[in-house]
Amino acid sequence: MKNKILSDKNKSMYIYNVTINIDSDIQQEWLHWMQTEHIPEMLATGKFSAAKMVRVLAEEMGGVTYAVQYTTDSKATLDRYYKEDADILRSKSQKFEGKFVAFRTELQVISEH
Repeated sequence: MKNKILSDKNKSMYIYNVTINIDSDIQQEWLHWMQTEHIPEMLATGKFSAAKMVRVLAEEMGGVTYAVQYTTDSKATLDRYYKEDADILRSKSQKFEGKFVAFRTELQVISEH
């Protein structure tokens, strides 16, 4: 595969990464909700082109840790997500309140190999 260096601002991609540590006792219910409801709703906003969910293998906090990486085309699109969709979609996780901790980061793709 050819290396792609994404130095042109118009060609940059961004990843909205959400890392979540979830209590083991509700992990299966939460995982089902994420896969069947939350991730599809995130993609349905039209602001993300793909989502990848991974399990973090190092368990230092207790519970189970996952990361979800949502790919978007620009910082402007990500900012529109924050303004238009984030509060509504985050509020839907209230049934798991007190059972998880989420850490969100924005990543800019520099190159793909």
